[in-house]
Amino acid sequence: MTNSKKELAVAALRNGTVIDHIPSDMLFKAVKILGIEQMTTHITIGNNLDNKLLGTKGIIKVADVFFPEETYNRIALIAPGAKINIIRDFEVVEKRLVELPDTITGIVRCGNPKCITNNEPMKTRFTVTDRNDVTIRCDYCGQSVKSSDATID
Repeated sequence: MTNSKKELAVAALRNGTVIDHIPSDMLFKAVKILGIEQMTTHITIGNNLDNKLLGTKGIIKVADVFFPEETYNRIALIAPGAKINIIRDFEVVEKRLVELPDTITGIVRCGNPKCITNNEPMKTRFTVTDRNDVTIRCDYCGQSVKSSDATID
């Protein structure tokens, strides 16, 4: 192959959602957040793809599925630089960055074994305390954790 030829690392999508620029080490956390292991539609997952900014990146393409805004906000917890592309008839009709919400509810498990959320049937709730280094703090016990070390429920 000559240098002038380009090759797609993953197949084109007719309709659906593409989540791009996921750090490679966060790709499978993103898969869990999206719940795509339960889906029956076509899914393409690429990991360790070359990327100038990240070194390597992950990408997820899900055919015929458009996720709610809340799901994209959850992806921002582990991949704050991720990009969302909405595809219709092979064309990108919407392109944007994910946005980290101020509060994360019911997705991250608190690492403190004495926290009430680990001992009572209730959802966890974390407040974002650092958007640059993505650090969150449990609203119930005060324990802080970086998103890269967080346990996703």
